Amino acid sequence: MKTDWLSDARLIPDEVMSYLRKMAVRAVREFGYSPEDVVKMMGFSRSCIYDWLNRFDALGYDGLATKKAPGAQRIITEKMDVWLKEIILGLTPTDFGYHTHLWTCQILAELLSRRYGIRVASETVNHHVREMNLTYQKPSYIPKEQDVDEVEQFLNVAFPKIQRFANVIGADIGFEDEAAVDLREHSGKTWGTCGETPEVPVTGGRGRFNILSVVTAKGVLNYRVTDKKINSKAYIEFLKQILKGRQRPLIMIADRATFHTSKAVRKFVASNRHKIRIHFLPAYSPERNPDEHVWEEIKDKRLGRQSIKNKSELKKRLYSALKSLQKRTDRVISFFHLPETRYAL
Repeated sequence: MKTDWLSDARLIPDEVMSYLRKMAVRAVREFGYSPEDVVKMMGFSRSCIYDWLNRFDALGYDGLATKKAPGAQRIITEKMDVWLKEIILGLTPTDFGYHTHLWTCQILAELLSRRYGIRVASETVNHHVREMNLTYQKPSYIPKEQDVDEVEQFLNVAFPKIQRFANVIGADIGFEDEAAVDLREHSGKTWGTCGETPEVPVTGGRGRFNILSVVTAKGVLNYRVTDKKINSKAYIEFLKQILKGRQRPLIMIADRATFHTSKAVRKFVASNRHKIRIHFLPAYSPERNPDEHVWEEIKDKRLGRQSIKNKSELKKRLYSALKSLQKRTDRVISFFHLPETRYAL
């Protein structure tokens, strides 16, 4: 029984077909076989062998390579590609009247139609933007209120000065932040029937804990959990906790929450100046705080994906997650190797 490729040469891979042509021509031109004998041996048509011989006579063995069929003419030109990349990286859809900051291939297709008068499928746009080394990613959200000059001043002047001072006094630099976990917060995805949102039973009960934490570039994580509101008093208790038994001074980097800058906290820091100092991140710049990723790890990747029945179980799971992360020094260190936090190394 004949195999498919023996009855249809179109199924033979291009590289193999090129090799067969060269073998056939070589048999005729170098070994003296007649074209008819080669046709009988190899099973190709008589017109094929003469076409190959003519191509060989004109171009040599290079002329026997498989000729690629000409592709369809590009709808999106190189000029359009340049324009697409410029607007994707430099603007947002709001600049064109859309009520979203997020680019989609459908929006880009519509803009190409508006600007260049072409109709193109979103799948084609997807192919082009990927060819330009662009990928579909979860963005980092930067508050509009953020002062770019203040951020640059912190990164290039203020923080390097803090690092130099820490080296002089033999201090560690820690980044501090607070967050809350709630029984009603959930994250993650699951499988379901196309077009039907999967339903997952969860508790409707209330339960909430507040956590303070501090991380260092050496991978150290310290934390405090409470079900009470975080205020100046709670914050000072946390500072006392992390200072207890420390052998080196600590320079804390925090945001400008009201209790961080309160009179009580400033008084505590001043009276323990040889042990701790606090400096502040630029306003509206959470992405510059490596400790922010502790909450992404604890809330989104762990607790938010678990089935938790009540506040007691939430507390148990919360402590388990924090203790587990505390032991994973390498994971904590990785929070300092992200593009927005690498300055803190």
